[in-house]
Amino acid sequence: MPDLSNLIRPGDGVLWGQGTAEPQTLVEEFLAQRAAYPGASAFLGINYSGAVRAEHADQLRFTAYCGTGHNRRLIDAGVADVLPFPFSRFGALIRAGTIRTDVVLVQVSPPNAQGEHSLGLSAEYLIPALETARVVIAEINDQVPWSYTERRLRASDFALSIRSSRAPALGALATPGEIEQRIGAHAARFVPDGATLECGIGAVPDAVLAALADRRDLGMHSGSLGDGIVELMQRGVITNARKPIDAGKTIGGVLLGTRILFDFVDRNPAVELRTSDYTHGAAVLARLPAFVAINSAVEVDLTGQVNAEIANGAYVGAVGGAPDFIRAANDSPDGVSLICLPASVGTKASRIVGRLSGPVATPRAEAGVVVTQYGAADLRGLPLRARAARMLAIAHPAFRESLEREAHALGLSQA
Repeated sequence: MPDLSNLIRPGDGVLWGQGTAEPQTLVEEFLAQRAAYPGASAFLGINYSGAVRAEHADQLRFTAYCGTGHNRRLIDAGVADVLPFPFSRFGALIRAGTIRTDVVLVQVSPPNAQGEHSLGLSAEYLIPALETARVVIAEINDQVPWSYTERRLRASDFALSIRSSRAPALGALATPGEIEQRIGAHAARFVPDGATLECGIGAVPDAVLAALADRRDLGMHSGSLGDGIVELMQRGVITNARKPIDAGKTIGGVLLGTRILFDFVDRNPAVELRTSDYTHGAAVLARLPAFVAINSAVEVDLTGQVNAEIANGAYVGAVGGAPDFIRAANDSPDGVSLICLPASVGTKASRIVGRLSGPVATPRAEAGVVVTQYGAADLRGLPLRARAARMLAIAHPAFRESLEREAHALGLSQA
């Protein structure tokens, strides 16, 4: 393996792609050689591989925008700090040096016939990072698809490159069960033909997509794209035909799926990966009518406030892109924001609560429709007491009585 100390300096800021886009071999070498560049920092996105461990903080500093995957244990151990910003701001933060980016470690596909490497699995904040970095180090992985990414790279762009053949890092796979399928069925009522969708990651958003098989001419403009888009595109449900921008193209920032998705996207011009400035940018989203934002949450209170970050005192989620998409959906003609979540954690705790146990990621001023397996609470245009009544109706029956008492104590009871 190459000596990275020839390119990475003490105190440098280092960034790499998140989730499936992590260049695993390069990251492992960066960590193994950390004594050569003490005080260097690394910005972490979704962390599926688990390569970064607490002991690496003996020489390195870590920040993360989320607690997803293995980031949670780093945050719990106190070796990673959290940047609580909406995703739309990451490009500006990188360009301004707030997220310091001297070195980018990037995973790319083998080149096409024109000698162009694709970013493969992620564009999003990698693109502003590539604009800013002093050094770009590439891992050319023959298991990465050649996708249509907003920026393509050539060998001359790399200060150093290595070759690998590694399956992309994957998150824990969760198949939608009966609860998720019921949530999906309730949420689907709010998605009309021709709508453009944004969809988060996980079993619940996948269940919502699966419930849309009878729709026509749906579009997709999302931060992340998962396996759920494949069948809908193959069946002609997602056509992107009615979008006033990017007609005929599914737009995303990162592929967070499996080989099913990677093979579908490989050399497929119907899917494009764009910078986070584009996928999450307010000016772009404002051009999408009937924009439906489908996101999850840790918990939602009786007035529609959303905690998407902290569960049981642990940082497990993120501010992420949800605020960007929720605001856009609320402003979009015929658009709607859907917050979809199971009503409880089994019979242990309700996820519909009187008071949030974590920060407000989405204020009640942006409340749209909250969906559980027990139905949908449309909070749009409602005063607080009417909201509480609708939220009680979609709570788990085991917790409704205690929630009614909380509602009364909070002055939210209609009785």
